[in-house]
Amino acid sequence: VQLQASGGGLVQAGGSLRLSCAASGITLDTVTTGWFRQAPAKEREGVSCISIKGADTDYADSVKNRFTVFKDNNKNRLYLQMNSLKPEDTAVYYCAAVSRERCGLDMDYWGKGTQVTVSS
Repeated sequence: VQLQASGGGLVQAGGSLRLSCAASGITLDTVTTGWFRQAPAKEREGVSCISIKGADTDYADSVKNRFTVFKDNNKNRLYLQMNSLKPEDTAVYYCAAVSRERCGLDMDYWGKGTQVTVSS
């Protein structure tokens, strides 16, 4: 199983980015998937989670109404649309998958991260 996140970069505060996570060796309509992030000197935290069939989503309070998680099962990709970015969103972002109905820091599979940097 491989998960590969991409789409990070440098953006000014108020800008937008869309992260993408390509999956291989696993089909995303059979697992719960999520996005996590880790800022320098901080612990990894959950950002968003989407259920197996995509009907249910969950977000950290800090990103609600700014970020949207969705997936394209035909392309076997997970996405995170990030709008109204803030400097405190700066972190390495990871996609992950798990064979149960909820996300957590103990996900089964993790991708390599993609750096998001938001300048003020």
